Amino acid sequence: MSRRPPGWLDPLVTRLGSARSEDFTRLVTPESGGRESAVLVLLGEQPDTGPDVLILQRAATLRNHAGQPAFPGGAADPEDADVRATALREANEEVGLDPASVTVMAELPKLWIPVSDFVVTPVLAWWHDPHPVHPREPAEVAHVARLPVTELIDPANRMRVRHPNGWIGPAFSARGMLVWGFTAGVLSALLEMGGWARPWPRDRVVDLPPNGAAPAPSAGTDAVDETPVR
Repeated sequence: MSRRPPGWLDPLVTRLGSARSEDFTRLVTPESGGRESAVLVLLGEQPDTGPDVLILQRAATLRNHAGQPAFPGGAADPEDADVRATALREANEEVGLDPASVTVMAELPKLWIPVSDFVVTPVLAWWHDPHPVHPREPAEVAHVARLPVTELIDPANRMRVRHPNGWIGPAFSARGMLVWGFTAGVLSALLEMGGWARPWPRDRVVDLPPNGAAPAPSAGTDAVDETPVR
């Protein structure tokens, strides 16, 4: 497959050239401090389903983010050259992604997670040479899926979820996954920036299922495009 990203990605990459953290969250990222981390927003394409994004589901037994869908990623190691290296290393460790199969296209603004004091850089990449991936550590990752963009933008699959503490954030339902919190907030912004989003019923609010209710978005762990209930 060609290493050159397809034309449908051009509007998104161009828009990201002027993106600010305010496009993704109302939380102000500190100028210093915070633990550096990165996630990989890996976009690919399949003949039968078109463009897609790689999402993993955390194991239900984890202390934090149990059962929650997420981008591959994690904290930076001292050996990592930069945030791109962090994102690719974590994706390899979590789902067996071959870094050589990926073309990095852009780094998104740094986003702050107050509850853990993590400063997360989403790294956007094109999967120019897709290959099978799977959970390498079942105790940490339960499932890996490529979610088609057509399903993510389908109004029938979009909603907002209400956390038990009263906070509301964007969510997607696709391939048996309920994607919410930080991951859904980033995805929602990227779909808008790429010009792919379709109108959807923003008054559709569902309660977050118990197995997806920790940690609390209001604490800052997943505070992207979150709004409190008045």
